[in-house]
Amino acid sequence: MRLVFATGNQGKMREIREIMEDSGYEIISMKEAGVDPEIEENGKTFEENAMIKAREVAKLLPGDIVLADDSGLEVDALGGEPGIYSARYLGHDTPYSIKNADIIRRLEGKTGSERSARFVCAIAAVLPDGREKCVRATIEGQIDFEEKGEHGFGFDPIFYVPELGCTTAEIPEEEKNKISHRGKALRLMRKELLENEGIDRK
Repeated sequence: MRLVFATGNQGKMREIREIMEDSGYEIISMKEAGVDPEIEENGKTFEENAMIKAREVAKLLPGDIVLADDSGLEVDALGGEPGIYSARYLGHDTPYSIKNADIIRRLEGKTGSERSARFVCAIAAVLPDGREKCVRATIEGQIDFEEKGEHGFGFDPIFYVPELGCTTAEIPEEEKNKISHRGKALRLMRKELLENEGIDRK
């Protein structure tokens, strides 16, 4: 049995493999499994979008455990934007350097807690027998005043974690996985699968 993730994002796959590598299963992306369906993410929440993706890919790979995530950045001063539209913010193909600069610009004049934000990750799973699971995790922080750091991807260079004194792009990958929204959600899902479904083959 394989764990197939409904993503083509290599940054995500690096994080996923690091956290799930000791589960005893082959961990591959949907493209590596030979499928790449067009999926309309029309849910209203991270959980709904994650489940939509997991269900669509599971239809094509009925013998595998299929996981999908929907994650994004919520900025309180922007009414929760970009939220579930994080990947599509300013357009699908817009470089994150431009997206990050725009968010910084929109927060001009705000300081401290006025720049509060969080990363959110929901992970959905569809098992071969049709059962479904979903978990959610977050990491709280603030929007920094400029991009900092070379690690991570996406909004990481502007997401400042006060307790650490740096952005999530300034943290080495292994350390970030311990505290990140996706890392937390993956560990929750791993626990769900291994404890409740008995799929741990170690």
